[in-house]
Amino acid sequence: MTYRQSIEGCLEATIGSGGLDAALLTRNLDALKPHCDALKAAYHDQTIPLLRVPEWRDDLDEAQAALERLYAGARTLIFFGTGGSSLGGQVLAQLGGWFIPGEQRDGQLKRPRTRLYDNLDARTLERMLGSIDLAASRFVVISKSGNTAETLVQFLSTLQAAEAAGLEKQIPSMFLALSETGSADNGLRAVCERYAIPVLEHHAQIPGRFSALTNVGGLAALARGLDMAALRKGAKTVVDEMLGAETPGDCPPALAAAAMVGLMEERGCNTSVMMPYSDRLKSLGHWYAQLWAESLGKSGKGSAPVAALGPVDQHSQLQFFLDGPQGQVITIIRHATKGEGPSIAPEMAQLAGAGYLAGRSAGDLVDAQQNAIPQALIEAGRPVRLIDCGDIDEETLGSLMMHFMIETILTARLLGVNPFDQPAVEEGKRLTKERLAGTAATKEKTGGHSPVAAVDR
Repeated sequence: MTYRQSIEGCLEATIGSGGLDAALLTRNLDALKPHCDALKAAYHDQTIPLLRVPEWRDDLDEAQAALERLYAGARTLIFFGTGGSSLGGQVLAQLGGWFIPGEQRDGQLKRPRTRLYDNLDARTLERMLGSIDLAASRFVVISKSGNTAETLVQFLSTLQAAEAAGLEKQIPSMFLALSETGSADNGLRAVCERYAIPVLEHHAQIPGRFSALTNVGGLAALARGLDMAALRKGAKTVVDEMLGAETPGDCPPALAAAAMVGLMEERGCNTSVMMPYSDRLKSLGHWYAQLWAESLGKSGKGSAPVAALGPVDQHSQLQFFLDGPQGQVITIIRHATKGEGPSIAPEMAQLAGAGYLAGRSAGDLVDAQQNAIPQALIEAGRPVRLIDCGDIDEETLGSLMMHFMIETILTARLLGVNPFDQPAVEEGKRLTKERLAGTAATKEKTGGHSPVAAVDR
């Protein structure tokens, strides 16, 4: 395995009354056995396709070929999508370093610079469209349903801008979409058909928040030059370990799920904090937050996810985690940093009155912090799970993401909720559409004016 998990810091024997009693953990592990068996059966009969994604390869060939066609004449590659259509791709792109310039080959641009827009902000969208070189820009539009309103606004606004710039003939080579088939009202596919824009297939049985290792996240990963086969290899080690586990306690995601549910239900831990000590994993916390919240937050169940980052959030959120009210379980992801980065000359350290930094590297400081903070949390009686990684690379990231996806599914099963739906989110979408439709109707009745009072009613 590319990582090692320890839940010792979540147990009563380690942190006292705030931790989980061993008997309660055993009870939850026993309750998980039928759910683990069901996941193994789902792998074999392929009823949960997510578990088979690590074995796929043809979709990557198709995605790479589509990107290569899109690169022609491109200097910037812009991704439109929100939620699960973007967060997984952001995690992968961050590992590849999305702020580096486009790559060169023989004096020519090999791969355009990537930009990801996931949040709809009218001013941001307007300024982006007004500042980019449209003719040298390419766009990837991702929406599973094809009807995500925010993504449609980004897409349609950009199409209009391309037409206004006299680029209508270039549109088929400027855009690439990814969406599911089988729906008669897929707006994204309808527009793409009208403009002859190529569309890749989004697997219908894999929700967006579970799609990071499919072509959904894979497009951003390939655009940043990452090895998707290695990412899936890492994910496969987690699936294989689950399949080979004789008991839930032998399966790290199941062990974590048993502990998390026990801490929620028996110790009132209603917040789950994800705190990696690496800039390359910053977006992982936000991806985890969606995965955890949207999969578990149903029927009054679940816990609130919080994305944190070490060491920067030691100077803010850590005060609350250590000395605020009880109720959080903190997951800290660490990796070997000793000796990494620049070292501080002894005379410079003395000049700054920081003799303890003399001869120490930046990585030495981070290493000390990522070991000291779990110790401080344990001494304060706060539940802490540790995940140690040898390195932060494609295999490691793939294994971490698959771990959290399986952990989330098993946590949902133990809580008695469906991890794959999002009824409250759909209700919000319905009301938004009704409000916009009502506003349009009001404008028609008032000759184009839409009084605020009429909208508010």
